[in-house]
Amino acid sequence: MFKIGVATFIWTENFNEKDLYIIDKAKELGFDALDICISHPEDFPFKKVRERVKYADIEVVTTTVLGKETNLIDPDEKIRKKGIEFLKKVIDIDYALDAKILGGVNYAGWGCLSGKPRTSDEWNWSVESMKEASAYAKGYGDLVIAVEPVNRFETHFLNIAEDAVKYCKDVNGGTGVGNVKVHLDAFHMIREELSFTKAVEACGKNFLGYVHVCENNRGIPGTGLVPWKEFFSAIKKSGYEGPLVIESFDPSFEELNRLCAIWRKFADSGEELAVKGLANLRKIADSIE
Repeated sequence: MFKIGVATFIWTENFNEKDLYIIDKAKELGFDALDICISHPEDFPFKKVRERVKYADIEVVTTTVLGKETNLIDPDEKIRKKGIEFLKKVIDIDYALDAKILGGVNYAGWGCLSGKPRTSDEWNWSVESMKEASAYAKGYGDLVIAVEPVNRFETHFLNIAEDAVKYCKDVNGGTGVGNVKVHLDAFHMIREELSFTKAVEACGKNFLGYVHVCENNRGIPGTGLVPWKEFFSAIKKSGYEGPLVIESFDPSFEELNRLCAIWRKFADSGEELAVKGLANLRKIADSIE
């Protein structure tokens, strides 16, 4: 059975103590998992979140993004070290919450575009930095760090599943299988991939680590251009058993909207978008199962 989740971005831009109610709300609305974005780990109320998650009995995964000052592909080693330390702080929170997945743009600064294609230096800087972060995560247990290929307007570093798998193999070393995997997002896939099926197949069971189920315009899933039946069929065939999470953003957000380019509402509220999306995706999932 497919597990459908929802991201805290549906309600809030920067999850903190005032947003604890979202944990109960996600469960009440029928979601199987909650994706909590950790934007500012230094202020994240992990103890209260942990208590609320246990009470609500809902699966939690996390996402994060790196920025200009934590960019793992910056030529300045000091900035790359800040990025590694940032990831370690988020990993600490993940283990405190018993989260099994850390997704997002966690391999380079989100929106830090060089104006030219990815270089071998950038690749090596990010791989070496991620090796340190992934080794730190392994010291705790079985957390998956899932790297999200996003569209060309948000990064020049990883745009497609095939490249993300190569990245994982370089970080993991040896057979290439380890705790660094791929985070697929339908919103980005429809812009960059040639085939949803082939993108999932490129990852396979070994490398598909996390999935976001977002419509092509970030509106209500099931109302746009994403080939949902094809996508769900490929996911089922791959053997992926993690959550499929709805993510969208409100045009009133301040930090995220420049990069997300959300200029209009797609429903009367984020919650309405998520609830209608859940109903649509359940119907599609039922037709596959």
